[in-house]
Amino acid sequence: MTEVARTAAAAPPAVPSGVVPDEGGRRLPRTLHPVAWWVWALSLATAVSRTNNPLLLFLVLAVLGYVVTARRTDAPWARGFKYYLYLALTVVAIRVVFRAVFATGITPHDHFLFSLPHIPTPNWYAGIQIGGPVSLEAVLSAATDGLRLACMLCCIGVANTLANPKRALRVLPGALYELGVAVTVAISVAPQLVQSVQRVCRARKLRAGNTQGMRALRGIVVPVLEDALERSLRLAAAMDCRGYGRAGTATPRSRRITGALMLLGMCGLCAGAYGLLDATAPAFLGLPAMTAGAVLCVAGLRLGGRRVTRTTYRPDPWLLAEWVVAGSGVLSAVLLFSDLGYDPAQLNPTYYPLSWPDLPLIPTGAILLAGIAAFAAPPPRPVRRTDAP
Repeated sequence: MTEVARTAAAAPPAVPSGVVPDEGGRRLPRTLHPVAWWVWALSLATAVSRTNNPLLLFLVLAVLGYVVTARRTDAPWARGFKYYLYLALTVVAIRVVFRAVFATGITPHDHFLFSLPHIPTPNWYAGIQIGGPVSLEAVLSAATDGLRLACMLCCIGVANTLANPKRALRVLPGALYELGVAVTVAISVAPQLVQSVQRVCRARKLRAGNTQGMRALRGIVVPVLEDALERSLRLAAAMDCRGYGRAGTATPRSRRITGALMLLGMCGLCAGAYGLLDATAPAFLGLPAMTAGAVLCVAGLRLGGRRVTRTTYRPDPWLLAEWVVAGSGVLSAVLLFSDLGYDPAQLNPTYYPLSWPDLPLIPTGAILLAGIAAFAAPPPRPVRRTDAP
């Protein structure tokens, strides 16, 4: 072996310029599987749809904030959770304003807050009045309804903040290839807009822009829209170069069979979900219909996946951390839908008469259980960069 070969063999592996390697040559911690984050977030959103208790809803927001703070990366789009919080506050405010404007009147037992100008309405518009007195009970009820929707939006925001939707595209079945591309493009719009807004605001600060308020809106919106259009064109060109949208080698008969299996399977899943939720439905519409629908869907996915051949470079593993994160979210939703060990009325307290809501123990523990994701997920490690020469 020559001296040059020995020197090259003894040299450490090359790293990108400006990036500091890990001490001792150890591998950096991996990122959690994106599907695990989506299962966790959607399960928590399902649990939120079960309750109207403001104490539980605020607890959900606290869990979401803690998980995002503990497990978000240094990517630009991972810093966009605050924008979802702004959107959540907007939803609550709109719900309260609509309830105040389109009031339904107050009773002598309600607590009067203020009165808006009343606009007379025709007889066929009975039951809803525009303006008039507004009570504290109506405002609190509207705020709670808006808070529940806000929590659902924040759950989706957490999934977009912690999971990379482009990585989730690689694990979709082959039959959902084209649909998965469309869904991936759709759910990546919000992270890209957040990144564009951050980049435009940073550029305005570097250029010493001192306009604020509505005057600065034009200087931010136009560059963001232009950047979003350029990203869309680049994404379309990249997808076209990589063969997205190709027809494949499937015959018309195979496509018809796949479509029929998927359609019947979806109908079976819908009928099974209705049978499980409605106690008065026939027995065959419950678990049997859902099982049959699941079998048909799996058969359709297997048959349709044969026409799509894909290779995966560095596949994302599904290990114990993924099972714990996804399982904690699913278990939280199951506990809130089981009605075991607590009164279901505690999940949806009433404000007529006005009283402080109870905090049930088991639903509280179920929501706190979802916070295990902050400890079970692999910790992110920011990439350290050296100072430029």
